[in-house]
Amino acid sequence: MSVILWSIIAYILGSIPFGLVVAKVLCNTDPRTGGSRNTGATNVARLCGTKYGVLTLALDLGKGFFPVLLASSWTGSGLGLSVVLLAAILGHVFSCFMNLKGGKAVATTIGAFLAVSPWGTIFSAALCLLVIALSGHVSMGSLTLALALPVFMFLTGHFAFVPAALVVMVLLFWRHRENIHRLARGEENPWIKKD
Repeated sequence: MSVILWSIIAYILGSIPFGLVVAKVLCNTDPRTGGSRNTGATNVARLCGTKYGVLTLALDLGKGFFPVLLASSWTGSGLGLSVVLLAAILGHVFSCFMNLKGGKAVATTIGAFLAVSPWGTIFSAALCLLVIALSGHVSMGSLTLALALPVFMFLTGHFAFVPAALVVMVLLFWRHRENIHRLARGEENPWIKKD
């Protein structure tokens, strides 16, 4: 029962579109109508400025991290916690507050996995940032994160979360399918900072 309850809580928290809230309240912009038309931190930063993107990133990390961390005291560290973790991420992708639409869930994914495997997630995120720095494309870093998570879950001994990481890998690649096509054509926009 606790797994079901925590999964519902994680889904609802994951569904909160912080990027939309930040952009509309703090800079009077709807991120769904500009840039990549995504409510994630990258698009908010492009449209509103870096500090708003960082705020969105922190909030999206938190909505993945806190429900999973709190649920770990009740559901253990196996399949039940993996379900809660996935619920938070799916909430971001299929938000109940946006007619089951949402973002790409990269930040929420990092937050959720950080709660169950800090080092595995830190190593994966470090690779993500390195690829972004070298390529200039956030999407390439995000895809790197997707590939790295199951590997580092395994290498750090968090075997119970390898299946969840594989599910998230497929989800992130699916959510980035348009980016992948643009990257293949050489048409993907590089990361643009706006102060």
